[in-house]
Amino acid sequence: MNPTALIAEDEPLLAQALRAELAAAWPELQILATVGDGRSAVREALERLPQVLFLDIRMPGLDGLGVAAELADAWPADEAPMPQLVFVTAYDEYAARAFDAEAIDYVLKPVQPDRLRRTVDRLRQALETRNPPSLPADDLLADTLAQWRKVLAAAGQGAPSPGNGGPLKLIAASEAGSSGNSVRMVPIDEVQYFEAADKYVRVLTTTHEYLIRTPLKQLLPQLDPHVFWQVHRAVVVRSNAIESVHRDDAGKQHLNLRGRAEKIPVSRLYAHLFRAM
Repeated sequence: MNPTALIAEDEPLLAQALRAELAAAWPELQILATVGDGRSAVREALERLPQVLFLDIRMPGLDGLGVAAELADAWPADEAPMPQLVFVTAYDEYAARAFDAEAIDYVLKPVQPDRLRRTVDRLRQALETRNPPSLPADDLLADTLAQWRKVLAAAGQGAPSPGNGGPLKLIAASEAGSSGNSVRMVPIDEVQYFEAADKYVRVLTTTHEYLIRTPLKQLLPQLDPHVFWQVHRAVVVRSNAIESVHRDDAGKQHLNLRGRAEKIPVSRLYAHLFRAM
């Protein structure tokens, strides 16, 4: 069977150029679909299960990193191995370094034929080593998830942190349900978890809910990573607030936090944090 791929690129001329260069460098590659936004990329990838994903870093609705995070959680690994990732980006120093260091390839805009051929060589080699897979299915999934997790974390390290760069001590937030005319200074030591929701991030203590407008990806670099753990693309929890971890009949993990009644979902990307020693 010919290898398959999906292209997610919001600039039609660049998407067309990438398809043309891929046809020259890898004639047997079958492009299953070309989409122009992140949500379409998630939908088409889950429907068509390509072996390779070419993801534009910056797309409307959901960027390439967000697409990768969603697919890591939703991918039906019992039906097909998780795909190889190639990020397509205008030159971005921190992202390029992260992707190269973690052996997840990237293509710079505009597409350079020589650079793309090197990418194709790496992809061919990666696909050959898993067909037939050299690892059992569970190990192959864990290996791929670990690779994706490293590159997403490395790319996120480039986000700027305001102030002196130290961990936050206080969060300026409005209380949920209030008029928003007053701001509360919430001690970071009281926060049990953060959850992205629509245009806001919810800040939950044991007794109160507050709202902030800072996106979760900008908030993360300001938090102490030893204290706050990301457990889902939309959730960051205080590690010492975790009381127990449960797995449901579908194999998905959920957390119980001290002082909170709701269950917190754990993404497949972060399930390794809760494996028994």
